[in-house]
Amino acid sequence: MEFDRVVWVLDPGALASMSAAPPPTPDELPRVQTAPSGVGHWFAALILKLSGWTVDGAPPDLDRYVVLAVPHTAWWDGVWMLLFARWWNVRLAWMGKHTLMRWPISLLLRRLGIVPVDRRAPQGLVGQIVEQFEQRDRLVLAIPPEGTRRRRDFWKSGFYHIAVEAKVPVCMSFLDYGRRTAGFGPCFWLTGDMRRDMDRIREFYADKKGKVPADFTPPLLREELEAVPSTGEPQLEHDAGPPSPS
Repeated sequence: MEFDRVVWVLDPGALASMSAAPPPTPDELPRVQTAPSGVGHWFAALILKLSGWTVDGAPPDLDRYVVLAVPHTAWWDGVWMLLFARWWNVRLAWMGKHTLMRWPISLLLRRLGIVPVDRRAPQGLVGQIVEQFEQRDRLVLAIPPEGTRRRRDFWKSGFYHIAVEAKVPVCMSFLDYGRRTAGFGPCFWLTGDMRRDMDRIREFYADKKGKVPADFTPPLLREELEAVPSTGEPQLEHDAGPPSPS
């Protein structure tokens, strides 16, 4: 199919309707109320429209928060998430190994939002990200808590400890392949009661379907079963940045 033919058959009103900000999801935090604009937004809107995706849920009207990138069962998840973030003009950041940040590739990686972390640093990965939140006026950090595209027994708990220690809220983003919808779900402050907070997360993702449902890791932290306090050094997501092909 030729691209210019696709453009001509599209109803101009269809793209315009995608630019209208969906109603915010009721929760504790304010949502973006104005419709996004710009070339990047329109490009993302076109690709999503042609692919059959619908935007559902606005991001919080905040400068600093943690985004849960869920579900993560296929490399396509990263592509769609970046497009939805671009639809909203949200600049996402991702954790990446500090050894990758060598010139000239570091110029591109920083442009893509990679935040370098060193596993050997004395303050640990959580401490390094907390420092980044303290040093930056704006940081929207996306974390895939499943840690891998294959099913595991537990989620990685790094997102929880980062949000608690950095004193920033968590926003549950989603890619629902069943309904072909995606966006930002509830955004809230973690209470420090891990099981209570995770129950809220489990409730939200209960009806969300990943591209490969059998590979989805249910929202459960090992600490919930071991009754380990939410302080201390947790396991963290593998620091590969946006989900990508193997």
